[in-house]
Amino acid sequence: MKEQITRRIFNGLIYVHILHHGNIGEFYGSWMIEELKEHGYNISPGTLYPLLKSMVEENLIEKEDRNVNGKIRKYYKTTQKGNKLLFELKNNLKELFNDIELQ
Repeated sequence: MKEQITRRIFNGLIYVHILHHGNIGEFYGSWMIEELKEHGYNISPGTLYPLLKSMVEENLIEKEDRNVNGKIRKYYKTTQKGNKLLFELKNNLKELFNDIELQ
């Protein structure tokens, strides 16, 4: 049960992480996988790319295909809607952490 709850929380935080990095600048999928690994998230391409696709469809991030050394690489960045959501999520997380610290 504890592992399921931890996994659900981590999955939600992955969204925040993606929005955060897309707000800072553009990123591509394999870079994001490595970035998430550095923070303790073990996410496979089979999990990340459908998540990115759904975030594009929800207009939270946008995708641009670029030719890099003869291969098409997809670059992502946060949209205005995604930035607004990120701002709201950060405020919610700050409020939650402040409540937890006070108790």
